[in-house]
Amino acid sequence: MANTYYQLYVHSVFAIKFRNAVIGKVWKNDFNGIIGNLINETGCKTYIVNGVEDHVHCFFGLNPAVSISDVMRSVKAKSSKWVNESGILQDRFEWQKGFGAFSYSHSHVDSVFRYIQNQEEHHKKRSFSEEYLELLTKFETEHNKKYLFEDLI
Repeated sequence: MANTYYQLYVHSVFAIKFRNAVIGKVWKNDFNGIIGNLINETGCKTYIVNGVEDHVHCFFGLNPAVSISDVMRSVKAKSSKWVNESGILQDRFEWQKGFGAFSYSHSHVDSVFRYIQNQEEHHKKRSFSEEYLELLTKFETEHNKKYLFEDLI
């Protein structure tokens, strides 16, 4: 897209189905790298991928030629396939339906990067549910708690 200029920063969050805590420390870094590469394959630019045992945060530059939904659909499908084909887990790996996506300005890049980098520290103090609801509230995102977490339905 000649003569098209953009700077779009997206922080996405998605959880494992039923928030099962199955992302193991032994393979977490490889998994995060795979997710980052999958984001890059869509034409976007990954800045960081990190999370804990039951969910993942991604921070990336969005290419306006693709939608956030297309990026997330590809990342979630292909990363699930990788886990299931690798034989890392005994049970089938699945992501929860949906995701959260939040936009940031260039001035927030460093703080969002550090926030995602320090996920293990954050989750010593609060759960994924608390963190996710805080993001939705902070960004004034309309939501229905009834549909947020599959394990609560």
